[in-house]
Amino acid sequence: YELLPGVPIDPDARPAGMYLLNEANMGSNKSSIDYVDFRNAYYVRNIYAERNPEVVKELGDVGNDIQIYGNKLYAVINCSHKVEVMDVRTCKRIGQVDIPNCRYIRFAKGKAYVSAYVGPVAIDPNAQLGAVYEVDTASLAVTRKVTVGYQPDELEVLGEYLYVANSGGYRAPDYDSTVSVVEIYGMKQIQKIPVGINLHRIRKDRYGKLWVTSRGDYNTIPSRLYVLDRKDKNSKEMVVKDTLDIPCSEMYIQGDSLYFYSVEWNKQTERNTVTYGIIDVRTGQLVTDHFITDGTEQDIVIPYGICVHPTTGDIYVTDAKNYVSSGVLHCYDRHGKKKWSVRTGDIPAHMAFYDPQ
Repeated sequence: YELLPGVPIDPDARPAGMYLLNEANMGSNKSSIDYVDFRNAYYVRNIYAERNPEVVKELGDVGNDIQIYGNKLYAVINCSHKVEVMDVRTCKRIGQVDIPNCRYIRFAKGKAYVSAYVGPVAIDPNAQLGAVYEVDTASLAVTRKVTVGYQPDELEVLGEYLYVANSGGYRAPDYDSTVSVVEIYGMKQIQKIPVGINLHRIRKDRYGKLWVTSRGDYNTIPSRLYVLDRKDKNSKEMVVKDTLDIPCSEMYIQGDSLYFYSVEWNKQTERNTVTYGIIDVRTGQLVTDHFITDGTEQDIVIPYGICVHPTTGDIYVTDAKNYVSSGVLHCYDRHGKKKWSVRTGDIPAHMAFYDPQ
């Protein structure tokens, strides 16, 4: 436990806290969960290991996503091929769902939907198509499965459909470039929307649009941000309505603001270019190209996760540093001024707010 510097104790804070999943380096089996307690103003490291001393290999290898649904906390552990399921209040282990090379998780109507590369963790020009697995959140049993594109990453639920960003990352340079549309009722893929190569993130805004990131090819084709919307007022079909020439590695939508950062590798200079910004989701316009306003972004080596507090507007950005030792979680106020920083586990990446009902 570490007291958060300068943070007041607030017994009524909503949300009460925030879970942080540390990815950790592949093969190190050091994935861990930390917890920010907003009510008592302290930071708890490696809470999973502390609450589950009987679990032999602890959380596992490469934490790829963390989400809360109902009274359960779900952590997708990619190279351990499982979704770890915990009690959201105590972080005590309830069970696990075995899914090969699983990536991200979303929820709808009592079911969890997990994207998976399915095949082994390896670059392979013949890597197989990926899938989305449906899991019953009561029994934790896999109920259905649908094949989608190559190496599917993030997915989003919008209405009666799942939208899945296919990367094709294992088949480089022959990347996938589509978003799979899955009808949830029949659990079948009904369409593939052509978007851009090597897709990664997909998020919905409150207007029913989808924001999709492309990683590009790390060489001649840059990272971009795409906006998908209905073809017309009366159509359910989604198409690319806008292409923003803005690199984006990770994003978080809060109200009408899309907060993002980008870490883009340049083969010529052999250096990363790091940018931070906010886009107005109504207009698609860049509002600012630096949401950290006090110069402290210089303290961040590799931004690796971002989220925004739903009531205070505080902005949280994680720093993976050198990928092999402890990272840092930074908190900025809504005006972009740093409030505090705290040491995390290795490669802090994914955050989920906990608000007891």
